[in-house]
Amino acid sequence: MLHNTKTSKLGSVAKIGTNLTYQAFQQGKNYFSLAHNLSALLLRLTTSPFELKSKRLPLEVIGKIQTRRNQLLETDWQDAERSIYPASLLFDNPWKDFLRYYPMIWLDMPSTWNRAERKQYEDFSPEIDTTGYPDYYRQTFHHQTDGYLSDRSANLYDLQVELLFSGTTDAMRRRILSPLKQGLKAFNSVSPQQIRVLDVACGTGRTIKLTRAALPQASLYGTDLSPAYLRKAEQLLSQNSGELPQLLQANAEELPYQDNYFHAITCVFLLHELPVMARQRVIEQCFRVIQPGGTFIICDSIQVKDSPEMIPAMEYFHDTFHEPYYKHYITDDLVERLEKAGFQNISTQVHFLSKYLIARKASV
Repeated sequence: MLHNTKTSKLGSVAKIGTNLTYQAFQQGKNYFSLAHNLSALLLRLTTSPFELKSKRLPLEVIGKIQTRRNQLLETDWQDAERSIYPASLLFDNPWKDFLRYYPMIWLDMPSTWNRAERKQYEDFSPEIDTTGYPDYYRQTFHHQTDGYLSDRSANLYDLQVELLFSGTTDAMRRRILSPLKQGLKAFNSVSPQQIRVLDVACGTGRTIKLTRAALPQASLYGTDLSPAYLRKAEQLLSQNSGELPQLLQANAEELPYQDNYFHAITCVFLLHELPVMARQRVIEQCFRVIQPGGTFIICDSIQVKDSPEMIPAMEYFHDTFHEPYYKHYITDDLVERLEKAGFQNISTQVHFLSKYLIARKASV
């Protein structure tokens, strides 16, 4: 009995230590992001004075954002405690990419600023072939160089969004894992190796990497329109042990899979970058290829309906970054769109600056 009590106490101390380490790790990323963004602003004001067109965020909103961030990190820790995913995932960070590509972010800034000031939304390098891509995709989203169509863009993307969201991007992505594992319980009779999960618009593969940690035996798939981002995803995912995910270049409006194929589908940070008709078609395609009883999980930006107190933050995002479809997205009724496609039992969650919709396809 004494031995068990001692072991329990040591375990509790270890958990407290891990939690404190995680909080310090995240706080460090927060401070670094703040220092980076302030330094970038000062550099821009010094080298090329410009008119600040976006409104400043009220201090009250900044305080609410910080509260939401703290709540997100607590939820992230609690999900690891519940073994939704390994605690080691809390500390997963692309350090090699950071050291290699962070200087390139600074070198790329003048081009980004110039593109934003001139409103050059379709400014691609001469070697980039935009033939065959939808019109809405041939844009420099976020004013980033070459949009989503170059290896340079793919190499910088994860660092850029980490700096934008103060080091919480993966913590927001991980919020899909609990409803994903819960939804897959509908297929308990299927062996883990035969479970198929698709990530639509997988980008650089970060979401798939997180999913692999939570579902080590499942067959994972990913699609994206950008060959450059798929190359980056292959590079990242090949570092994992086990079966490699199957990646395909494809438009999410026309998924190249047979009907009723996947047990679950995830879609992270895509819908706000789509015009309304494309948004609906993507949802309908996901309904088509998911099995009866399957779960579809969306992670995307918060919306006005469920986060009215964050309207200034949404307006700031729209005004500061080139997101041509975001203004419509924040008032769009995604529940209605899911129901129109045929999904049922739709629930929503909000974590930090992201909204989650969990929808199911009725069993036969």
